Amino acid sequence: MKGAKSKSDATKNGDKLSVKRKVAANDAGGRKTSKKEKAVKDPNKPKRPASAFFVFMEDFRTQFKEKHPNNKSVSVVGKAGGDKWKSLSDAEKAPYVAKAEKRKVEYNKTMDAYNKKLAGGSNADDDEEEESDKSKSEVNDEDEEEEGSDEEEDDD
Repeated sequence: MKGAKSKSDATKNGDKLSVKRKVAANDAGGRKTSKKEKAVKDPNKPKRPASAFFVFMEDFRTQFKEKHPNNKSVSVVGKAGGDKWKSLSDAEKAPYVAKAEKRKVEYNKTMDAYNKKLAGGSNADDDEEEESDKSKSEVNDEDEEEEGSDEEEDDD
């Protein structure tokens, strides 16, 4: 390999610093050391609707359990369902696609309501109330301190 340097060539030529950098980068296991923190999920956010395949699987699981009551393996059910879905024609898939579209429309409505609730927000009102409560307590504390200092001065 012409032009390629091995670690031993780099150390012989005095290029120790670049070798150390490469080793340090590899010590992280090839992963970046700084990870982005995941955003906290809102428990009130609506769940995404099921796709046509998952709507089909809801029905298929019940049918499969009736035919195979002794089967405890989830993977077997999933694999059989996937094979069955692939073998269905578009006409046979149509009712599941229609149900999935209906669920998607409902989801979009609930998401719009959810987003309006966030934007119009009860959160903004809560922040304003907290600030006003803080300012009231700070003002009251200052008033009490001034009254207390007046009483001390009267005693002299």
